[in-house]
Amino acid sequence: MREAPNSVGARCPGVVLLHGIARTSASLKGLERSLQASGFATLNIDYASRTKPIAALADDIHPAIARFAERGAPLHFVAHSMGGLVTRAYIAKYRPGRLARVVMLGTPNGGSEVADLLSGSWPYGSFYGPAGCELTTASRSNAATAVDYPVGVIAGNRFIDPIAGLFVLPKPNDGRVSVQSAMLAGMTDHIVVKASHTGLPRHAVAIEQTIAFLRDGHFRAVSAT
Repeated sequence: MREAPNSVGARCPGVVLLHGIARTSASLKGLERSLQASGFATLNIDYASRTKPIAALADDIHPAIARFAERGAPLHFVAHSMGGLVTRAYIAKYRPGRLARVVMLGTPNGGSEVADLLSGSWPYGSFYGPAGCELTTASRSNAATAVDYPVGVIAGNRFIDPIAGLFVLPKPNDGRVSVQSAMLAGMTDHIVVKASHTGLPRHAVAIEQTIAFLRDGHFRAVSAT
């Protein structure tokens, strides 16, 4: 696991960034730069998303986050896809004393029907590992769903893969996660943007809305996204 903290002042609010399964911290670099430009310190963590169950991944990232939290400033989390589930598992076990707000982009809080379809196959299990098999709708229905901290959910409603988007997932969806599945009991606010699953962390409106939620605790009202 690699960690890449930036050098913004010690009293600036911190943001932990967690990528999705089979991705790296590079997938969140554009979002990270925007956060830094807006005055946030960042910790963009690379973690071995395909090697362990979600709870074990939360354990893996704890030392880096604990060091980052020593800054004594408010601590936010911004997570893409499965990174949001890792965030939830992390907070449930290691809740930071200065926990502030959480933004989830395309997180399958209710599971993914794509995982339902593929999780029994050897190629899927071999590539995505234990965590990938936890992304089914059945697995997520057994997870604790409500949260008691501010959460903003950003979902996408555009897809690249026509098979998953048209025939596997409920509509609207981002090609991997439906808008409905991205929702979370107890969330503070939610918004839908015109982005695919992989495009969410790079989408200009999603980035702007992420910063708005971290600053204000709610998304900005927009006429069209």
